[in-house]
Amino acid sequence: MTSLTLSQDEQGTQLGAPSTGLSTAERWHDWRWQLQNAARTADDLARALQLTPEELEGARAAERAGFPISITPHYLSLVDPSDPRCPIRRQVVPQAAEGRSTPGDLRDPLGEEDHQVAPELVQRYPDRALLLVTDRCAVYCRFCTRSRMVGAGGGPRNLERLTPALDYLRAHPEVKDVIVSGGDPLAMATPRLERLVAELRTIESVETIRLATRVPVALPQRIDDELLQALRPHHPLWVMTHFNHPKELHPDARAACRRLADAGFPVMNQTVLLRGVNDDANVLAELFRGLVRERVRPYYLLQTDPVRGTGHLRTSVQTGIDIMAALQGRLSGIALPKLILDAPGGFGKVPIGPEWIVSRGDGVTRVRTHRGVEVDYFDPGAPPETPAG
Repeated sequence: MTSLTLSQDEQGTQLGAPSTGLSTAERWHDWRWQLQNAARTADDLARALQLTPEELEGARAAERAGFPISITPHYLSLVDPSDPRCPIRRQVVPQAAEGRSTPGDLRDPLGEEDHQVAPELVQRYPDRALLLVTDRCAVYCRFCTRSRMVGAGGGPRNLERLTPALDYLRAHPEVKDVIVSGGDPLAMATPRLERLVAELRTIESVETIRLATRVPVALPQRIDDELLQALRPHHPLWVMTHFNHPKELHPDARAACRRLADAGFPVMNQTVLLRGVNDDANVLAELFRGLVRERVRPYYLLQTDPVRGTGHLRTSVQTGIDIMAALQGRLSGIALPKLILDAPGGFGKVPIGPEWIVSRGDGVTRVRTHRGVEVDYFDPGAPPETPAG
């Protein structure tokens, strides 16, 4: 594994001008400083947190050969330093359990390598494709579906490297929607990201571009005027973000969401269902309401992908179904996401959820409401018989 530890000069070269000569408050609010000062080693974590033996073992293993560590100062500030059950901590601090396999674990759970149609381009659906533009993130979530590749070296892909993928998109006008991901595209320098989006906009058949990012959560300082002014001319651009717990709705993260919405970016959220983090209907209700207040639409509640080494963070499928049953009727429709299982092997997303249909037959469907009341619905052309007499 390539080390992610860079000198400040090297980091400044990658990200733009280094953050020098700034006051303490200015540094904290500078996204480059946040990236340059991310916790990346077991020693970094041990200085900030009271690590358990399992966490220290996991962090040492990640340093040696595993999925790397990176936690911005902002996101680290959300972590309870003394409580290993902290829902933020469980998402980003390695555990020794990452070294253990569970049934169903896969290196590439979504079959992205099998569905690669050009270098860095994955197509699993007829009308959309996934463009992987970097292997770097501001924060490496321990449940990442691409832990096989992110942080592995190389950094942002230049346009020359992405040319075969762009050529494929030009040659396949049936692809109308491109999801730009990685890694996290918003962790790239603004000029590089703007050049990429501008190039995608030259492909007339590409109608919608989605930016898949956890930056509003983990690096909200990145959503600055420079970024918004650079990207706004290339609308429609959708932002697909990943808030998993209400504690992540820090005032800075809320402000980042408002800036995106004010600049015309529709913001959709994909929450990953995680054991010990958000596998509770009350927690998710608070999160979804908080997102809607900031004009972020809860889009998916995702069953955790069966990535190798994540068994300790995954829930049963029934857990998600039960949570959705508990939320139905408690939340407005705009605050209620779809519960989705992304089928292992790359066969696509499958909506799952509580069974509200009790029975069907003879033009009559009996449903159970969230109140537990059963009601009959009659199809057109099959009215109930009129009682005799």
